[in-house]
Amino acid sequence: MGNVDYDYPCSGMNNVDENHVQRVEIPPPQPFLKSLKYSMKETFFPDDPLRRFKNQPASKKFVLGLQYFFPIFEWAPSYTFQFLKSDLIAGITIASLAIPQGISYAKLANLPPILGLYSSFIPPLIYAMMGSSRDLAVGTVAVGSLLMGSMLGNVVNPNENPKLFLHLAFTATFFAGVLQASLGLFRLGFIVDFLSHATIVGFMGGAATVVCLQQLKSILGLEHFTHAADLVSVMRSVFTQTHHWRWESAVLGFCFIFFLLVTRYFSKKQPKFFWVSAMTPLASVILGSLLVYLTHAENHGVQVIGELKKGLNPPSLTELVFVSPYMTTAIKTGLIVGIIALAEGIAVGRSFAMYKNYNIDGNKEMIAIGTMNIVGSFTSCYLTTGPFSRSAVNYNAGCKTAASNIVMSIAVMLTLLFLTPLFYYTPLVVLSAIIVSAMLGLIDYEAAIHLWKVDKFDFVVCISAYIGVVFGSVEIGLVIAVAISVLRLLLFIARPRTFVLGNIPNSIIYRNIEHYSNANRVPGILILKIDAPIYFANASYLRERISRWIDEEEDRIKSTGETSLKYIIMDMSAVGNIDTSGISMLEEIKKIAERREQQLVLVNPGSEVMKKLNKSNFQKDTGGNWIYLTVQEAVRACNFVLHSSKTNPKRDESEGWNNV
Repeated sequence: MGNVDYDYPCSGMNNVDENHVQRVEIPPPQPFLKSLKYSMKETFFPDDPLRRFKNQPASKKFVLGLQYFFPIFEWAPSYTFQFLKSDLIAGITIASLAIPQGISYAKLANLPPILGLYSSFIPPLIYAMMGSSRDLAVGTVAVGSLLMGSMLGNVVNPNENPKLFLHLAFTATFFAGVLQASLGLFRLGFIVDFLSHATIVGFMGGAATVVCLQQLKSILGLEHFTHAADLVSVMRSVFTQTHHWRWESAVLGFCFIFFLLVTRYFSKKQPKFFWVSAMTPLASVILGSLLVYLTHAENHGVQVIGELKKGLNPPSLTELVFVSPYMTTAIKTGLIVGIIALAEGIAVGRSFAMYKNYNIDGNKEMIAIGTMNIVGSFTSCYLTTGPFSRSAVNYNAGCKTAASNIVMSIAVMLTLLFLTPLFYYTPLVVLSAIIVSAMLGLIDYEAAIHLWKVDKFDFVVCISAYIGVVFGSVEIGLVIAVAISVLRLLLFIARPRTFVLGNIPNSIIYRNIEHYSNANRVPGILILKIDAPIYFANASYLRERISRWIDEEEDRIKSTGETSLKYIIMDMSAVGNIDTSGISMLEEIKKIAERREQQLVLVNPGSEVMKKLNKSNFQKDTGGNWIYLTVQEAVRACNFVLHSSKTNPKRDESEGWNNV
C-alpha cells in the first residue's frame, strides 16, 4: 500500500531503540487554588486587561485605571485641530440624521416625540467619555423602540394611561442599563454571543418587516389601528378600514419613501456623496413641514406632530416605577431590550473597528452602553445604543474620535432649546417614510442567501427567527431563534463527530477516509478520531457509536477476508477535556475490546485528559503503555506485533511499544 508505517524490524522487539518513541507524559500536579485561578482567568479575562498595570508605580496605575474606564482621558491629550474639523463635520452630519430619526423612533415606541431628542442629547455625552469605539454614533434604534413599545403595551395602554407607560419606559431603560453594565463589570459578555449571526440576521429582518407594516397606519392616515405587531393582525386592520384610507397621506408617504430610497441608492453608488443620504431625512422633515403649512394639509387627513415643548431633559429619577406588578414588566422588558441593544451596539462597533484596523474592548463597551442608559433613565431618556445607520454615516463622514458624538449632542441641545416649535407641522407620514427607508436596509436578504449556501442549519435559524417575528411577535421570534441556536449548541455537545482515519499513501499522515478518497485503512487496525471534549452529555452516545464502528469494521473485514481486527486506536488530540462519565465510557470500551481479544490504544490525550486518566487509574489499568503521542507511532507499534505473529493482543505486547 506504499505506507512507510508498515516497515517494522525484522528481528525481535528488543532490537528497537526505546528512544525512538516519545512517551505521553502526565502533567505535574498543580495546587487546586492555582488551577482554579487559571481557569477563572481564562474564562473571564482572556484579554488580560491587567497586563498594562504590571510593574507600574501607584500613580501610573491610577492614571491607567482612569483611562480604562474613561477612554476620553487617553485620546483627548493627543487631540488635534485636524481631528476637530473631521469630528465637527461628522457630528453635524449625524445630528441631521439623529433629529428626525429620534422623533420617528420615539413615536414607534408609543412615547412622546420629544423623548427621541432627549435620548440623543445625554447618552451620546456619556458614551463619548466611556466608549472605546471611534465610530459608534449613539442614539435610539427602531428594533429596540418597537420591542419596548410592544412589551410595555401588553400591560399598559399608552393611549389610556400615557403617564404610567412613560414611567415604565424609563424604568425598563434603567434595568436594561443595569444589565448591560453588570455584564461588562463581571465580564460576562460571552452571554451575548448566544445570539448567533444567523439569529440576528433573521430577527433584525423580521423586526424591520414588522416596523414597516406598523407604518401603514400613518401612511394611510388611519386613526384606529391594531396594537398587535404580527402580519395577520396588521393586514386585517388595514383592509377592514379601506373606507378610512386617506389618499393624500398615502401619496405623500410613498413620494417621500421613494425620495429617501433614491438618495440612499445614489450615496451608495457614489460614496463621496454620503452626505446626500445623511441629510435627506432632515430635508424630508423640512419639505414635509413646509408643504403641510402652505397647503393646510392637516385639515385634509394628514396628521402632524403638534407641539414639542422647548427645554432640556427634565429629571426622571423619581418617576421610576419600583412597585408591583409593573416592576416585573419593566424588568422583563429591560432585560430583553437590553440584550438586543447590546448585541447590536457591540456588533456595529466591532465592524467599523475592523474597517479602521483598531480594537475595541467588548466589556468596556458594555459598561459604557449600560452607564449611558442608567443615566439616561434619570434624565427622561429611553433605550439607546449604537445603531448601524447612524454609525455608518459617522464612519463615512470621516470621524476620528468619539468627539463626533459630543458635536451631535450639542446640535441636539440647540434644537431642544430653540428649534422645537418648528416641528409643529411635521407630518407623521414623513416620519413613517424615514422609518421605512431605514428599516428596508435591515432586511439583509443577501446574508440569508449566503447562509443557505454555506450552512443550511444557520439558514433554518435565520428563517425561524424571521417567521416568528413576522407571524408571532418580536418576543416569540427572539425566543424561537435563541432556542434553535441553543439546541444546535447542545447537539454539537451531545452528538460530537467521530470518524475513521486512514493513511495517505507514501506518508505518515492519517485523515478522514470520507474526506480523502485515497486514504487507506490499516489492516487489523481501526483508527477512530473523536472531535470534541467527552462529557456526561455525550458519553453514552460515544460508547454506542464507537461500538458500532467496531461492529461495522468487523463486518467489513469478514466480507473482504482481511486480517481480523486486533487494535482500536482512538485519536484524542481534539479531546480538550473529559469528566468522570467520559472516563467510565473509555473503561467500558476497553472491556468491550478485551472481550473480543482486541486492544484499546489512545493517541495524544491532552494534559487535562491525561491528568484525569492518571488519577482515575485508567492509565494503570492499561499498563500505562498503550498511549502514544502520534497515530504514526501507535500504528507502528500495533503493526510490529501483528507482523510478529502475536495473535493475542493481551499477550506479551500488553506492555506496549513504550516498554521496549
